[in-house]
Amino acid sequence: MTGSTAWAHPRASTHRLFVRQRTMIPHMRENVTRRSTMTQSTSMPLMNAGYVQMMARYNAEMNCRTFAAAERLSDEDRREQRGAFWESIHGTLCHLLWGDQMWMSRFDGWAKPSVALKDSSHLIWSFDELREVRSKTDAGISQWAARVSDDWLQEHQSWFSVSVGREMRSPRVILVAHFFNHQTHHRGQAHAMITAAGEGTGDTDLFLLV
Repeated sequence: MTGSTAWAHPRASTHRLFVRQRTMIPHMRENVTRRSTMTQSTSMPLMNAGYVQMMARYNAEMNCRTFAAAERLSDEDRREQRGAFWESIHGTLCHLLWGDQMWMSRFDGWAKPSVALKDSSHLIWSFDELREVRSKTDAGISQWAARVSDDWLQEHQSWFSVSVGREMRSPRVILVAHFFNHQTHHRGQAHAMITAAGEGTGDTDLFLLV
């Protein structure tokens, strides 16, 4: 053989590899177990009653700003088809209200929306009425949030989903996280359309508004 690399018998290399694997496996198993435990323990949202109250305040403030900006647009601008999932500013704001009403019917016994999901963008025709119902809804959400307890959040919620067509069951912390995430998601769409139409809401960052 030439060069500086020494030759080693294949069996010797295999033996060293086997010994190395045997010494590493317990540690690898421990790390895998630790990662699995971490995944299980952190898969649930870190949420308490204070978080719910904070998000309710943020929701109310952002809806107030969003509707104030939308009000400065013409009704034609609010109803213009802009390529969003719920088509227009007005349609998106209607769907957002629909979602809040539906989840509050499950969380707090509210009346369900008067239309099905597929018609949620037409929930309320008049913008003035939509703004009034939005304001009352946000006040109701804030009142509910003030009553939410940590124990309530740790329980499971069961309901029948018409959209899915079956009985559903999920931890409330997941559902409440979805509730606020749904608001932020569609309000972001409305914000983008309002901005494109030439109006603005001002600051939107949570830490500046609560």
